[in-house]
Amino acid sequence: MNRSVLSRFIISTLLAGSTLAGLAATSDSSGLPPAATRHWTADNGNGTYSNPLFYEEFEDPDIIRVGEDYYLAGTTMHMNPAVQIMHSKDLVNWELAGYCMDRLDLGPAFRLEGGNIYGQGIWAPCIRYHKGMFYIFSNVNGVGLQVFRSKSIHGPWERNQLPGRQDLSVLFDDDGRIYIISGGGSPYPIEELAPDLRGFNTNAPKRALVGRMGEGHHLYKINGKYVDVSAIPGGPVDQMVATADSIEGPWKVERMVQGESLGVTGAAPLRAQPDDRGLWLHQGAIVDTPSGEWWSVIMSDHGSAGRMVALVPITWDNGFPFIGLPGNLRKAPDTWIKPNTGYRQEPKPAFIHDDHFDGPKLNPHAQWNHVPDDPKWSLTEKPGVLRLHSLPASDFFSARNSLCQRPPGPESVMTVELDTSGLAVGDNAGLALLSSPYAWIGVVKTAEGTSLQMSTGGGGRRRDPGSSAPAPTNAPTIRPTAPPTHLWFRVHCNFDTDEAIFSWSANGKEFTPLGKPFTMTFQLTTFQGVRPALFNYNTSGQPGGYADFDNYTVEEPRARGIERLIPMGKTIVLTSGADGSLLAADTQNNLLVNVVADAAASASQNTRFQVIDLGKGRVALKTANGRFVSAAEERILLKDLAGKASGDAESFQWVNLMRGDTLLMSLTNHRYLATKPNEPGPVTVTATGPRPARKGGAEFKWKAVEP
Repeated sequence: MNRSVLSRFIISTLLAGSTLAGLAATSDSSGLPPAATRHWTADNGNGTYSNPLFYEEFEDPDIIRVGEDYYLAGTTMHMNPAVQIMHSKDLVNWELAGYCMDRLDLGPAFRLEGGNIYGQGIWAPCIRYHKGMFYIFSNVNGVGLQVFRSKSIHGPWERNQLPGRQDLSVLFDDDGRIYIISGGGSPYPIEELAPDLRGFNTNAPKRALVGRMGEGHHLYKINGKYVDVSAIPGGPVDQMVATADSIEGPWKVERMVQGESLGVTGAAPLRAQPDDRGLWLHQGAIVDTPSGEWWSVIMSDHGSAGRMVALVPITWDNGFPFIGLPGNLRKAPDTWIKPNTGYRQEPKPAFIHDDHFDGPKLNPHAQWNHVPDDPKWSLTEKPGVLRLHSLPASDFFSARNSLCQRPPGPESVMTVELDTSGLAVGDNAGLALLSSPYAWIGVVKTAEGTSLQMSTGGGGRRRDPGSSAPAPTNAPTIRPTAPPTHLWFRVHCNFDTDEAIFSWSANGKEFTPLGKPFTMTFQLTTFQGVRPALFNYNTSGQPGGYADFDNYTVEEPRARGIERLIPMGKTIVLTSGADGSLLAADTQNNLLVNVVADAAASASQNTRFQVIDLGKGRVALKTANGRFVSAAEERILLKDLAGKASGDAESFQWVNLMRGDTLLMSLTNHRYLATKPNEPGPVTVTATGPRPARKGGAEFKWKAVEP
């Protein structure tokens, strides 16, 4: 029977049932610590985790294990402090361990003096541990390779400098040699470092990895074999892996990741088209656990929010480490079982951005846009506030002492309280989004008085050292009446639309939008996503007055939204995101099928499935007549278990994507339930992953109904 005939037969035989009900208030996040319900936390609290690992930018990750501890280093570009280091015991819950440098002060442009280093600075760190010492190697564009060392991950860090190397990785080999691979095109030179890491061994033989690899190298020696992992440059690109029995080669090259987007769109998610290829996983490192598992922390672009990292399992096959699970290699799950590290920890957010400026130090997640001018900011001149004294600048992009943080996704609301009574003529103070173009809302003081403005401006070209000429700006939106000296500013960032709305308040409760919504972008001028920033600069050419900031808060309205719901114990209907068809039980042929969502199908008992909790975010689907959805190779059958427990064939990992889309992964082959869009008929278990636009046939919406 062909699919169309079968579909008509199924629809005609479906039994009528009760009408659809509203969405049930069902959550798998009950019992989590309060902080984990208010801020993005990868740990789901049920033995699983969900990507991204951090729902905010973390670039160019490199990871190591030292005993039972894991350390992750990431790019900070022009920001200060420099080179971020995270620590974890379970690979899912992380905390800040520190930075390598408090001040990346390597010349005037690093201080925004006569130029800038936006989109340059320090990036692509390599973290290693050898004989009781931590090492981090990271290049600074136009300056050289920085070598940091410390006996403690918390520092202090000693630093020396070597000639620059692009996207490098270092291997301490068993025989005492220290190899460094670098470069973005074949052949990739493999050099030797001197034992003290203060020079290169110029007498070493000439070596190179020949083959189509990429940039962002990660070099290892695993079970006697040399392994290099690198990424093809770009957005929708893959990661490669090369192996060799000897550092001399020859090297065999394989594709380690292939077209895996984890459902991340190339365009703003709510504007993605069905043919959107998405933004693929690329540039990441691998690490093992004491139990013998292998994992990767790997990066992908995420639009205007910047580049983020995912935690994905590694499967070794024919001597190569591939991302993915058996039966579905080179692909990766959005939700999966937490690594077996031998350590149990309750869910804990890695980043909480609020800062009330009540202590002696800033929130450690805050970073200055360049090297700060320390005498011009203070937490002690007026205890309980951040005081920013203005410095001369032609525009916000060239303003010093702008204090930035990363905005959490998929949606975040940043609010700050501001006292402008200390402003001088020429001062501009407020809340901004640092990017190119940038945007801000603030108070501007002139000889005529003060005004409330929302302004946007340019930011130069990619990695342009800059000049003293002002960046192009658009006409600001100005509120016609003078603002109060005590007020609140807010920016609401929605990364599903790439839209930010600036607003202000006189009482901290009722907020009024100012200016047009600002379109956020990821661009190569700063080479980062947008950064909320507190600023005060003076356009008169001289230092001005001061602004007092207080109560900087960051709300994450979707940290535990529909993205984390699993309707355990509920009866649901499942609708395909591709064509709106419904999953249904074909009781005549004991098959799972999809049918056109007409009135008969919508009212049928055969479109209702009870969700049975199997633990660890896994479910079984039970039909109205008591049979279970069961995978049989690539087919999906309806099976009578005769009172027996569900096995792997009846077990599906419930995988939540963002924006309420769900996938069901079979434990038999680690692939997903799939329909053929606009072609009702039997459901298979063949999909390798989600489509970015949610139109591939494997992505479903669910709704709770009466049984």
